Amino acid sequence: MNYKTDSNFRKKLLLALLYELEIHEEQILKALHADFKKPFYEGVLTETSFVKSELKTTLKNIHRWSKPQWVIPSLLNFPSSDFIYKEPYGKVLIMAPWNYPFQLALCPLIAAVAAGNQVVLKPSELTPNTAEMIAKICHKVFDKSQVEVVLGDSSAAQKLLTQRWDYIFFTGSVAVGKIVAKAAAEFLTPVTLELGGKNPCIIEETADLKLAAKRIVWGKFINGGQTCIAPDYLLVHISIKDQFVHHLIAEIENAYGENPQNSEDFCRIVNEKNWLRLCGLMQDQQILLGGQTDKTDYYIAPTIINEPELTSAIMAEEIFGPILPILSYATEEDLSKIIRSYEKPLSLYVFSKNTTFSKKIMQTYSFGGGCINDTVIHFANKRLPFGGVGHSGMGAYHGRWSFDTFSHQKAVVKKANWLDLTLRYAPYHGKLSLIRKLLRWL
Repeated sequence: MNYKTDSNFRKKLLLALLYELEIHEEQILKALHADFKKPFYEGVLTETSFVKSELKTTLKNIHRWSKPQWVIPSLLNFPSSDFIYKEPYGKVLIMAPWNYPFQLALCPLIAAVAAGNQVVLKPSELTPNTAEMIAKICHKVFDKSQVEVVLGDSSAAQKLLTQRWDYIFFTGSVAVGKIVAKAAAEFLTPVTLELGGKNPCIIEETADLKLAAKRIVWGKFINGGQTCIAPDYLLVHISIKDQFVHHLIAEIENAYGENPQNSEDFCRIVNEKNWLRLCGLMQDQQILLGGQTDKTDYYIAPTIINEPELTSAIMAEEIFGPILPILSYATEEDLSKIIRSYEKPLSLYVFSKNTTFSKKIMQTYSFGGGCINDTVIHFANKRLPFGGVGHSGMGAYHGRWSFDTFSHQKAVVKKANWLDLTLRYAPYHGKLSLIRKLLRWL
């Protein structure tokens, strides 16, 4: 079997992967919980079921996606047949993060395998139990010539980046993304960078405040706030701010109780380094709710920060934790001043019943993807490309977009022999007027 060209063989491998995911799902969920107390519910919703859904979509479509795609030929090439061939890049490096350590490792892997690439996968060392499960499953399904899982710390990742690859797919921070891009540039290696940023969430005065609060609390605090597309800060119209804060506090208590540390539904910070960083961001801030911490548990309560200075540490970087600053605005100029003071975000959200306002926001600002009247759910639609823009990333994946990401689009023209028009050939004398007329219609 030719792994590179035989989609039937690749489909068998992916079917075997699906079988292993099914029988090991409970172990995967336990590993996620052991790494940072990820609730089983969130593990199923955002990790195992998401991966299996992506895998089933790929299995259903792999033959169709692999076939050469016919395109309308150019009249200049008449008579011809034109096609786009999907060619695997070759040797692919996938570097996965710790916040969704199973999903963000397996989904790119599935697409890279489906497209026929040889893959080296580097899971995050910050979630060692999940990384071990990934290695166990992959070693059972794939030969090392097809997929190899490399475990280890950042030094292992650095060593991998010194090697030459045909494609690199990285998910993580902007800072490390720049390192990856620099390493890739050494060999002109194409990359997909799935990064992050300060994602704004606008609550306009016509919004359904109670529903908006409920949806924001879910999108912000799922996974303990350690989500690259979570709302990073809120921009609330000054006329409804107090009322909205009341709903926000109520929804946090509805979700996690009066003491979220006792809730089985609230995740923990992944390690001490990140816990200390987040604790530092809360210093000298006005806390409306939360602020409690416990180093022994790497716990930080869902926290609301009131009107931080734009120059403060909490507004200078992506938060990536259960801390939510609220800023008020009065005019669209206020919004523009704040949003445009940061690099292009991975996501943007707006809550409003004013359709004109919502459309204007969506068209005015550049961002990777977003929602009107909800948060983070655009990630779930495999028919939408997921990716960033500017500092929040480059490239996109999910569904068909994933397969195409790991495939070189090779253009091929098959020219017929039964007719050979002489117009293109020298000598050109007497042909200029005719070619101008012809090109005018193309």
